[in-house]
Amino acid sequence: MSAIYNFHKVSDLLACSGQPREGQLQSIADDGYRVIINLGLADGKYALKDEAASVKDLGMQYHHIPVQFDNPQLSELLEFIRLMDEHDGDKKLVHCAANYRASAFTGLYLFAKNNLDEDGVESFTGDIWQPDATWQAFIEESLEFLKENG
Repeated sequence: MSAIYNFHKVSDLLACSGQPREGQLQSIADDGYRVIINLGLADGKYALKDEAASVKDLGMQYHHIPVQFDNPQLSELLEFIRLMDEHDGDKKLVHCAANYRASAFTGLYLFAKNNLDEDGVESFTGDIWQPDATWQAFIEESLEFLKENG
């Protein structure tokens, strides 16, 4: 799995990464992953031609929440949390182009489930990248929302 760009194993049931290549999808399935959640854009330069079909052909479930990198939305995070809860017992890979969106959403999910505190979210995403002003504001606003509505 380490060949997948910015692959980060979070737990036995969760990992986040950059965009897997077509040939890496089989390894993901062989490693027991049953769900892939893609936060990247389907028409981005890193996107696979038909990732949904490839993933389904390998017996995994595929979900796509296209998050605009320069305009992440709370509604997208809430849909992500809903999907993560729906697949609670399944082994999941969350990815985007470079594991920037994926690490931010995964960290916020872990916060929502009381597995990380606020500093932990910063450290979790900081292990992968340093969020720009847009993402820093999104993370902070999301943390406040999750604290108030958790």
